Amino acid sequence: MPANLPPDYFAAEERYRKAKTAGEKIEALEEMFAVMPKHKGTDKLRADIRRRIAKHRDEAQQKKGTSKHKTAFSIDREGAAQVVVIGAPNAGKSSLVARLTKASPEVADFPHTTHKPTPGMASYENIQFQLVDTPPLTREYVDPLMGDLIRRADIVAILLDLRADPLQQLEDILGILAAFRIYPQGFPLPEALTKAPFIKRVLLVVNKMDGEKEKEDFETFRELAGISLPIVGISITGGIHLDLFMKTLYELSGVIRVYTKSPGKEPDRGQPFVVPAGSTLEELAAKIHKDFVEKLKYAKIWGRAVHDGQMVHRDHIMQDGDIVEIHT
Repeated sequence: MPANLPPDYFAAEERYRKAKTAGEKIEALEEMFAVMPKHKGTDKLRADIRRRIAKHRDEAQQKKGTSKHKTAFSIDREGAAQVVVIGAPNAGKSSLVARLTKASPEVADFPHTTHKPTPGMASYENIQFQLVDTPPLTREYVDPLMGDLIRRADIVAILLDLRADPLQQLEDILGILAAFRIYPQGFPLPEALTKAPFIKRVLLVVNKMDGEKEKEDFETFRELAGISLPIVGISITGGIHLDLFMKTLYELSGVIRVYTKSPGKEPDRGQPFVVPAGSTLEELAAKIHKDFVEKLKYAKIWGRAVHDGQMVHRDHIMQDGDIVEIHT
């Protein structure tokens, strides 16, 4: 059977021949793999590309020795939390990130458009979350570096296509995560594990919930899935429940917002300090300025759990929305 390779494949192949570094070669090979049609005529070619990718990765690691190798999958964390969006081809990952951020991942109606992760910043009220678009996950091929990217993330958003057997998609993706020893928080762990697992906060996001029939299909999926993960049904094209998606990310992130003020002045509610839930006044002071910890005497707080202007000391536990006036 002929391979019938598309023009994009030959363009990537030309970049591969001209590439001088292992990273450039890997990127070109990954694009060749992504745009190649999947049928019996390309099985040997796909296997050959996988071998070449692995070979160049080994070469890159040997060249770097024990030092860290910076790749396209090494995304520096920004904002209140890093959210890695994963899913099957054409689930809508790139469209979601493009809709909620200023990032410009390539969006198309055909699968495997995304070849490398693309981060963007999404706003929720007055804070930012980093959403990371990723290459699709399939049982046939997953880039080994995806495991490291997901392990480093604060939250994993599994995006499912409601119109393309979401139960099978979910089963496949959970299986891929398990192969990386990544498990959703609250899930039972296999007894046969010989290495430490990576426990992650996971949000299920079901896309293409556009009409009444899809709403019914979403409820049916939720019942049949039978798992206790937070879940949101959305429509990216219709803009449905995207605000709920962001709100749920905030609730899962485990962070709170605290505002500061100077005596006699109003707080700046546009620039909160974002700290882990359960943080003390002392930990907030350290985030504001390292010298504040040593000089901190007390603070006055306005919030739901205190009387307005109540004096508290360094071991006081902060609450979301607190306004703090620090005295040194």
